[in-house]
Amino acid sequence: MKVDLQLHSTYSDGQLTPTALAKFIAKQGVKAAALTDHNTIGGWDEFAAACHKLKMKPILGLELYVRLGARQLNLLWYNFDSANEALHKLLHETQARRRASLRRFFKKLSRHGLKLDLEKILDQERHYVPINRLIDELLAVPGNLAKIKHDLKNDQPREDEIIRHYFYNQHFGILHESCINLARIIKLKKQIGGQLILAHPGKNGQLELELLIKLKNIGLDGVEVLSPHHSLSSVMHAQHLVARLNLIASGGSDYHRSENSRFLQNCYDYWQAESRFLPGVDRIIK
Repeated sequence: MKVDLQLHSTYSDGQLTPTALAKFIAKQGVKAAALTDHNTIGGWDEFAAACHKLKMKPILGLELYVRLGARQLNLLWYNFDSANEALHKLLHETQARRRASLRRFFKKLSRHGLKLDLEKILDQERHYVPINRLIDELLAVPGNLAKIKHDLKNDQPREDEIIRHYFYNQHFGILHESCINLARIIKLKKQIGGQLILAHPGKNGQLELELLIKLKNIGLDGVEVLSPHHSLSSVMHAQHLVARLNLIASGGSDYHRSENSRFLQNCYDYWQAESRFLPGVDRIIK
């Protein structure tokens, strides 16, 4: 059975509404899917309703930026109690911190000649404010594109180049994600249940036995093994570690948007996750 346990909608940094996203993955043959927007479950009800209409199993999910010591981790959380008041308070805090950091960051960036009506964007983005939509808005303001081309010395700057140059640059400042201490997540998990999965560790250089042992001892349930961010060797290594530590193996496309490319439109042109290759995933898609 095809599954996709990491998807993003317009409620965070995805291109499609929850309904449109459900229709898209249904066309790819997916039978069980999780909406895992960043720091919000605002799109869950719409996504679940669309999945039911399409005869697809919806799985409650969430992606969080988490801090463990000096490390930043991406964790996927499934099948928790979505009505829990403490959870909603936690998510609201992360959203408020994100908005505050954006205001500070854009004060610095405006001094370098880029213009943006940030308050208008914050009014539109009520949940998570993503970098990709900030860039879309930057490029829509007259004069910004010329400035960006000049700064990057590139007549066709890519999104990742813009992000590196402006958002992860010590000269302009670094826009940090709104991270949550892992201990706080583990404490809340004991109240509201669910499964915690380390997201695309091969992307971030986190496929380390020592780290996974530490995370398992704290309360980690599994690892995202099948991901477009992973090379074949990363997948094989992750499978070995998951089996050794008796963790859940998960899989997700991390789908955000499709591109205007002559060849590959999105990861579904070359990637898929079959549940039969994911030991223990039944605990998530039960």
